Amino acid sequence: MNLIYNSEQYSVVEFGPDSGNDALRFGGYEIMDKPGKREIFIGGHLAETFRKNVEDLIATEPSVEEIDDFLGKYDVLMSQPVILH
Repeated sequence: MNLIYNSEQYSVVEFGPDSGNDALRFGGYEIMDKPGKREIFIGGHLAETFRKNVEDLIATEPSVEEIDDFLGKYDVLMSQPVILH
C-alpha cells in the first residue's frame, strides 16, 4: 500500500500486484473524494487502464487542478461512503 497522490480534493492509494488475489492481479487503487466523503477501489483491468492513463497524464507535468479534474472522472463510480479512514 502506497499513498501516491494527496490533495485537498482527492487521495489515491496504490496496492501492488498480488498474483494470489484475482482482484489485485494487476494491482489496485483506492480513490477517495475527500469533500464528498466517498471512495472507490478499482482492480483488475480497470486498474491497469487507470495506471496507463496516470502515466500519460504525469508525462504532461500536470497541475494539481488537472490531476483533480482527471480523478473527477471517477466520481460517478464512487458509491462507498468513507466512514473512518
